Amino acid sequence: MLTESEIEFLLKELSSIPHVEIIRIGTRVPCTFPHRITPRLCSILKKYHPLYVNVHFNHPREITEESERACGLLSDAGIPLGNQSVLLKGVNDDPKTMRDLVQRLLKIRVKPYYLYQLDLVKGTQHFRTRVETGIRIIDSLLGHTSGLAIPQFIIDAPNGGGKIPINPDYVVSYEEDRVILKNFEGNVCIYPQIPSFKAPEIKAVTRTGKTEGEA
Repeated sequence: MLTESEIEFLLKELSSIPHVEIIRIGTRVPCTFPHRITPRLCSILKKYHPLYVNVHFNHPREITEESERACGLLSDAGIPLGNQSVLLKGVNDDPKTMRDLVQRLLKIRVKPYYLYQLDLVKGTQHFRTRVETGIRIIDSLLGHTSGLAIPQFIIDAPNGGGKIPINPDYVVSYEEDRVILKNFEGNVCIYPQIPSFKAPEIKAVTRTGKTEGEA
């Protein structure tokens, strides 16, 4: 939402810091205010690679001609785009809606990146879903669309616990010689394990040439 000169000033200053290796911008602008993404803005952004932009689409109907144009300008400037969605009750908490969303995102060159469980924010209780809902949605995507379209389901843990990935569990059991798995169709598969490596026991040798413990 800043002016081009302000954005360029910030990017230039950040890029001059030796330990800053990449710059990532998180923004909902390509979705809610796509006309803000202009060729001039993109020409500024592309000067400061490696630069990534994470956009924020929650529903397939948010992908309009205007937002597609905005994302296209960013992609054409060599900027990788990822999408961060939030799981919202009554908005996108069903497999079909989420599948439509992630597939349409790929078509406009946006990689589905994160699907967030809703944060514990005051006034948003009516949008919260159970965690099992998100797991079921990820389960409905795996094997039914491209792996490129599958976001990582994340809980941003309370009290600064950080981002914790939550996935459907496809491991039935771990055994010494194999792992028993269940695929997206519910079929059981067996993957052979390599043998466990056990280092040989090494005994210390004294100056007399005898191992420790010998008379």
